[in-house]
Amino acid sequence: MNSIIKKAALALGMVAFAQAGYAAGDATAGQAKAAMCVACHGADGNSPAPTFPKIAGLGEKYLLKQLHDVKNGDRAVPEMTGMLDNMNDQDLQDIAAFFASQNIQISGSEAFSVMLNNGDNVDGLALGREIYRAGNPSSGVPACMGCHSPTGLGNAPAGYPRLSGQYAEYVEKQLKAFRAGTRANDGETRVMRTVARQLTDAEIKAVANYVAGLTE
Repeated sequence: MNSIIKKAALALGMVAFAQAGYAAGDATAGQAKAAMCVACHGADGNSPAPTFPKIAGLGEKYLLKQLHDVKNGDRAVPEMTGMLDNMNDQDLQDIAAFFASQNIQISGSEAFSVMLNNGDNVDGLALGREIYRAGNPSSGVPACMGCHSPTGLGNAPAGYPRLSGQYAEYVEKQLKAFRAGTRANDGETRVMRTVARQLTDAEIKAVANYVAGLTE
């Protein structure tokens, strides 16, 4: 577990250093440039369906990194294939600034039970809260709030996204993608892949549901 925490701390420093060279984007200019994003992500970054993530308020540095990763192929998003090819760095910075300036709408959590690997059915919301706030010491899973903050607002200067209010379905999909290695744009430290590898399906579903309703 200590190695995971050290990797997370190193990643924080690396992300902050790597992003320091980017100039701040122009949110006003970004609104016009983001017209192509509206169909999937909504006019203000609050997508109308969990098929696509809410990108409002996720943090400018995080959003900019994802845009660069999609453009250069480090993150495969089939629905965005070719969409950013004609965008330059300033365009991407402006789009990131616009969506980062918007307010995310809280999706909300649902009460449900989830079956653990030992066959026990437990309160899914309670399990999600436990994983998010305390992790799972027995399997080496650190608390999610260490990087994403106790309120789920993330760490914008370091490039860690807001999770609070995101669609549970989308969070679950991304955690499973990190676990499977089909999403691997978490850097050389592999923080998300290392953490997700230790999570069970039940834990992933539980924590995804918890953050969907996490409020400030």
